[in-house]
Amino acid sequence: MKYVRVLRGETPVWGVLEGETVRTLSAAPYEGLVYDGGQLPLAECRLLAPCEPTKIVCIGKNYYDHAKEMGSEPPAKPLLFLKAPNTLNHPEGKVHAPSFVERLDYEGELAFVVKRRAKDVKEENFADYVLGYTCLNDVTARDVQYGDGQWTRGKSMDGFAPVGPVVTDEIDGACVEVETRLNGRMVQKGNTALFMHKLPALMAFITASMTLEPGDVVTTGTPAGVGPMQPGDTVEVEIPGIGVLRNHII
Repeated sequence: MKYVRVLRGETPVWGVLEGETVRTLSAAPYEGLVYDGGQLPLAECRLLAPCEPTKIVCIGKNYYDHAKEMGSEPPAKPLLFLKAPNTLNHPEGKVHAPSFVERLDYEGELAFVVKRRAKDVKEENFADYVLGYTCLNDVTARDVQYGDGQWTRGKSMDGFAPVGPVVTDEIDGACVEVETRLNGRMVQKGNTALFMHKLPALMAFITASMTLEPGDVVTTGTPAGVGPMQPGDTVEVEIPGIGVLRNHII
C-alpha cells in the first residue's frame, strides 16, 4: 500500500493512495487500517510528510563513497545521530536556513517509518516493525556541523527534514536506487544494496539502545555527491516506487 497524509480543509488526515484517489482513514495506519468513507482527488490534495515522529534517527556515513568524500574512514559500527521533530518538512515545502548559515547542503536518503513500538528487535523480525519506506532530505548546515564539532545544531534547524511524498510497503528497501537532483541536474545516485550496514542490522542496533515509537522515522544514509544549495534552488530526491520529494530553498 501507499500511505499519505494530506490536508482535508485545515485538518491533517491519513489516507491510502489508490491511483489518483486518496481513501481517507480515521487514524494513522499504524493504529489499524480503518477507512472513514471519505475520498479525495489526489490532484486537489496538499501532501504532508507521511509520518508523525517523536524523533528522527539518522545513520551517518552508511555508503563507502560518502564516507570517503567526507574525508573519514568507514565507521565500524552504525553512526547514529538525531534530528529533532521541529525539522519535519513536507513535500513542496520551503527550506530556509538562518542568516548565520554559510553552507546549506542536501543529502538524499531512503527512510522508513516505524509502525509499532520497537525495542531490542532481532534482525529477522525487522519487517514486522516497518510501515513502509519514504524519501528524506537530511538538510545540513555544513559549516555549523563542522564548527560545532558535533552534529545537533547543524542537523536540527527548523524544516531540515523534508519527508515524502508517500510511505509505501511495495518496494524492497534493501535494493533500490536513490537519486538527488539540484535544479534538474543529477548530483547523487546510489543504491541501498551498497549500504555498509543493512536495514535489519540498523534496526537491531538502534533498538538495543533506544525505543522507537509508532510514527518514528529512521533515515539510512546518503550516497556520495553531497553539496550546497542556494536560495532559489529546487532539490528533488527520487526513489522508484516512492516518487519524487521536491523542496524549494528560500
